[in-house]
Amino acid sequence: MKILLAVDGSDHSYEAVRALKYLARAEELHLVHVLDVPSPAYPMMMPEVAQELYETVERNMRDDGTRLLDRIVSLLPLDVGPVTKHLVVGSPAEQIVGLAQQLKVDLMLLGTRGLGPIKERLVGSVSHRVLTFAPGAKLIVAGPLKRLRHILLPLQGTYDADHALSFLQRQPLREPPTITLLTVLPHTRPPWPVDAVSAEHMETHSLRKAKDFLDDLVVKLGPSGYRTRVVTTLGTPVDGILQEAKATSTDLILMGSRGRRGVTRMVLGSVSHALLHQGTYPLMIVG
Repeated sequence: MKILLAVDGSDHSYEAVRALKYLARAEELHLVHVLDVPSPAYPMMMPEVAQELYETVERNMRDDGTRLLDRIVSLLPLDVGPVTKHLVVGSPAEQIVGLAQQLKVDLMLLGTRGLGPIKERLVGSVSHRVLTFAPGAKLIVAGPLKRLRHILLPLQGTYDADHALSFLQRQPLREPPTITLLTVLPHTRPPWPVDAVSAEHMETHSLRKAKDFLDDLVVKLGPSGYRTRVVTTLGTPVDGILQEAKATSTDLILMGSRGRRGVTRMVLGSVSHALLHQGTYPLMIVG
């Protein structure tokens, strides 16, 4: 498995480094630090002076970035795999996504500074943009990942289920955790008049079908050595996921991509973005 770890020196960045100890040994581990060098903002400054100032700032930031990457290497867990360092200049989100595409990495790992939902909605953060636009699996660490014994896997259909199962069957973790497969169905009422008993029967039937779907996935996960449990419930997706995560002391929420891309995903949002805004649990998106 090829892993790209993006670091910026923040506390959450170091938490992402520590999270590597739960992942299987990497075929390649790429460390990237992006220098977002500011341009001089003085309109009356001569171009030659502005260029010299920019180069001085970039040189100092490059020295700091080199020291940061060296420090990260010294903190890596044992037997993490062969390491390559990358120090690049540009927009952090664009550079990280571009490098991931170039290297064809299987997993991207980074921390989030937790800017809050309103500011993230308006201007975006690096973690938000990586989650939105980057291909493959992404592990976003919003706080300490102290252990990885229990994963919550919310599923809404075959598309995200296929991506999640494909990733888990590759044995990406050092120790197989317990996985709770969860489906949260909305309270459904038909558009025509119906009595309470009939409505309850319809919801019971939907829950039974959802459980059958999850039971089939458990069978597929069996050969990979994971311990599993199945939960189906009624409610709203985000609330249902967070309630189950709290009830089971979940260490990581893993979700499959539902296939929305680009502007549609940015404007409309998604369950995964809502969970990222909550910042309560480390979040892994695969697909």
